[in-house]
Amino acid sequence: MAPNYGETWVYESLVGAVPGLQLSDRMALAIQLVLFEAAVLAVAAGYGLWDAVPAATAAIVVAVVGSWLMLTFSRTIRELRTPEPYRRLLFGSSVEMALSLLAFVLFVTYLFVVDPRGSQPTLLQQLLGPEPPAIAVVLLLLICWDVIYRIGTCWWATVVGFWRSLRYSFDRPTTGRFARLDALNVLFAAVQVMLLPFVTDHLILVVAVLGHLVAVVLVAAASIALQRRRVTERS
Repeated sequence: MAPNYGETWVYESLVGAVPGLQLSDRMALAIQLVLFEAAVLAVAAGYGLWDAVPAATAAIVVAVVGSWLMLTFSRTIRELRTPEPYRRLLFGSSVEMALSLLAFVLFVTYLFVVDPRGSQPTLLQQLLGPEPPAIAVVLLLLICWDVIYRIGTCWWATVVGFWRSLRYSFDRPTTGRFARLDALNVLFAAVQVMLLPFVTDHLILVVAVLGHLVAVVLVAAASIALQRRRVTERS
């Protein structure tokens, strides 16, 4: 059964809006991986940018893992029949899109304004050479948006999970499933560490990735502990 409008991420809504398109999770993830990687290899072959392939592949893998997390998270939430205010805040508010857009704007500002002012080669030059081809820049920004959107979704799911733990209590099996969902957010934040080897010369980006990881771990751990304590108090 198709999910109701307002109970999906923007990502799911866009895919589900395509007439006649019904893909399994595995197929959707495989298509995402293959299409992006094929585009990267084609641009690398066309412009001799093979040094950028490892970084691009790492980013694509992070994005695909993020897509898996989003699909797993949303479908589990719908199966659990969670309180309507929680689902509305999680999905219907589209806050994850706003957070992602803000993060992307900050990243683009760093890439084209802040980074060129330093004495070191810019990230764009390190990845795409001194005169980056326009199509390569477009693909880079598209992949970065794909990653950043999923990071924004991860953070929003973590924050709303903490709010859920403050407001609601559930039986032990349901609490266990919520704990596993909160742990998935930590897993995805940890996967993002794959990107660090490619930005080690850019302290702001290193701090952003590690800061996000630390924040997700702390908030998710607090959410799990609080939710489990409420079950104990309720028993």
